[in-house]
Amino acid sequence: MGVFGVIGGVLGGIAALFVLIVIASALFKSASRSETTTPVAIPTYEPSERATSDPFPTRTRPAPTESDSPTRQPTQEESQEPETTPTQPPKVTLNTSLKSNTMYRAGSLPRLSCSGGNANIFNHSQLKALILKTGKCMDRAWGPILEKQGIQFSAPNYAIAAKRGRGACGDYPSAGSMVPYYCPRNNTIYASTSAMARGNGNARGYGQIISWHGGIISMMAHEYGHHIQNITGLMDSWWRATLDSSSQSGKLALSRRLELQATCFGGMWMRSVAASYPVNTSLRSRLFSFYAQVGDYPGWPRDHGTPANNNRWFRQGWERDKTYQCNTWMAPSSTVS
Repeated sequence: MGVFGVIGGVLGGIAALFVLIVIASALFKSASRSETTTPVAIPTYEPSERATSDPFPTRTRPAPTESDSPTRQPTQEESQEPETTPTQPPKVTLNTSLKSNTMYRAGSLPRLSCSGGNANIFNHSQLKALILKTGKCMDRAWGPILEKQGIQFSAPNYAIAAKRGRGACGDYPSAGSMVPYYCPRNNTIYASTSAMARGNGNARGYGQIISWHGGIISMMAHEYGHHIQNITGLMDSWWRATLDSSSQSGKLALSRRLELQATCFGGMWMRSVAASYPVNTSLRSRLFSFYAQVGDYPGWPRDHGTPANNNRWFRQGWERDKTYQCNTWMAPSSTVS
């Protein structure tokens, strides 16, 4: 996309603002209440019957086949020199807008076999191997349903460090943070295994909230969700809307919708591999509780959404299980606060 460099540069400068911040331990007490947060009763947009059956309303009409034409015998010249006109692929017009993006027609992710095994999140090599393995599972899940809608799919790259490193969009982890990040400049997901598991500075690690590796992998599915936003044009449209916004509060509101949508996509993926990973009823409850404890930290920019809404949108992806159900851009403002 044309603004890769601009987006990457800005994100690199403000990487600390676009990260998930784990909230203080006092919020543990509210986790059980947040676990029952109702998924969002939206969207007002649903794919129309035409969109479901014919996702490419603007395309070239295919040439008539032999069966469409009257039957006749070929002439002698035609028999000797048959005409071979290459078939042209259909011209697809993709909608890259935030509210009516073509990807909302993609539906559910397929149920895939993707075992998480017994990886120890405090062991760098084991956690890195699990991240790369499940990343390939995400490719197998997202690729076919997007390509079916005419969206060109490409897999993201990964840079997984034991402690820290510097990526195309800034340091990972950034100062005072432990979270991974996606860089649209080079389509790469950056992560520090020690920061995610043990924390960084005053920021608690995911492993200090949930020691089961599914918590970290669900966060990697969130970062993968940013890659989906990038290749479908959602991120490009978000960035243009951010540049057009005249207020800081408006920019932060757009950021929250972007981040919560990625969380919803992450919930969809975890649901798609629940049977094989596996995510049983007990582990599902732990995941829901986990998402009731991540979000915007008091005093920091409100760019990722409250813990209650992070919980809500993860559950939205898990329970509603369709791409258009992750349309945060049409959700009530109270659900993306």
